[in-house]
Amino acid sequence: MNLIAAVDRNWAIGRNGHLLVSIPSDKQMFRDETKGKAVIMGRKTLESLPGRQPLPKRKNIVLSRNPGYSVKGAVMCRSVEEALEAVRGIAAEDVFVIGGEEIYRQFLPFCDTAHITYIDYAYQADAYLHDLDGDPEWTMDLETEEQTYFNLCYTFRRYVRKS
Repeated sequence: MNLIAAVDRNWAIGRNGHLLVSIPSDKQMFRDETKGKAVIMGRKTLESLPGRQPLPKRKNIVLSRNPGYSVKGAVMCRSVEEALEAVRGIAAEDVFVIGGEEIYRQFLPFCDTAHITYIDYAYQADAYLHDLDGDPEWTMDLETEEQTYFNLCYTFRRYVRKS
C-alpha cells in the first residue's frame, strides 16, 4: 500500500483543515499517481476536496465514525479493518492513503511505499505526518532534482519500508 503527501521541513501537512500550499506540479504528480487507483481518506479530507466530492476516476474509500454519513460515489467505512476489506483484491501498489493526519497514522503500518513532496520551508501547521527521515524502518530510495514554485524549493521523494 502507498502513502502520498506533501510535507514541509517539519513533516507538517496542513493547517485548519487545508493543505499548507498548492503547487501545480505536486497536484499533477498526485493525479498521475492515483488516477485509476483506490484512494483511502478521512471525512475531513473528502470535505476539503473541490465540491466536497470524491475524486474522479478513482475508487474512493472514506472513513468516518458517523454511521449516518455517506457520500455518493464513495465507499464508506467505519474502521481501518473495513477500509482494508474494501481494498481487498486490489494490488497493494494500486492503493493510496491520501490523508489526513489520523488516517496517515492509522494506515502507516500497512504502507510499504511513501510518495512525498518535500517542501523546504517551515509552515505554521496543526497537522503532521510521521517523520520518515527519522524512522529507521524507512529509507528514501529516490529524490528528484530540486524544483521551485515562486520562492519555494521542493523535491519529490520516494520512501520504502525496509524489509
